Amino acid sequence: MIGFRRLALAALIAAAALSLGLSGGLAQTPSPAPSASASPSPVPSASPSPAASASPAPAASPSPAASASPSPAAPPPAAAATPAPVQTADPFGQETTLEAKKVVMVKGTANWESAFDTLVDAFKALNTLLDKQGIKPSGNSMIVYTSTDDTGFTFLAEIPIDQDPKNLTKDMSIGKSPEGKALKFVHRGSYDNMDNTYEAITNHLDDKKLEAKDTFIEEYLTDPLKTAEDKLVINVFVPLK
Repeated sequence: MIGFRRLALAALIAAAALSLGLSGGLAQTPSPAPSASASPSPVPSASPSPAASASPAPAASPSPAASASPSPAAPPPAAAATPAPVQTADPFGQETTLEAKKVVMVKGTANWESAFDTLVDAFKALNTLLDKQGIKPSGNSMIVYTSTDDTGFTFLAEIPIDQDPKNLTKDMSIGKSPEGKALKFVHRGSYDNMDNTYEAITNHLDDKKLEAKDTFIEEYLTDPLKTAEDKLVINVFVPLK
């Protein structure tokens, strides 16, 4: 991990933050209405209520407050809305197992000052080849770092495929993506800011006393050819020894 420099790259890693919506709502449960069959209080027949019928009745009609359809009691206070759950951060150092995929790849070298432009050119070359032959990628574009130093790095740009393309250039080939036990990290932001992500990865490995292999993989969840610099999302996989 030491020696990874992240300068002048405009790609952001995709992962995935979890977006959780509001749950719950207002709950109102009205109290049961009083029974309409309650007997009204008797009133002397000598002084009938104005609402009484012409025929004498042993009891006057009930007062409006005690009518056959009494108003329901006021409902209890509404329950407070359930607060939105706190957003969960992206997984950092999540254990995973990479499965090998068939890929078309192109080898390349780059210096840190123009790293992202070099990676984009490699992806463009691979996509142009696939487009001409009507082959659609079967997964996300990847960069596999094979060596790094203070001035630059060597890499393989890889795109998963289900069928073999033809007419490969001399620096292109068909192979398999890395496989095996790895740790997964997520970077969101420009490639310029990946120094911070790799520094955090280095610290995580040191804290856990884990030893990484010399290969590191970046899986671009957002298309680096079409996505704005500050909108890219990249999974970083660190294979372990």
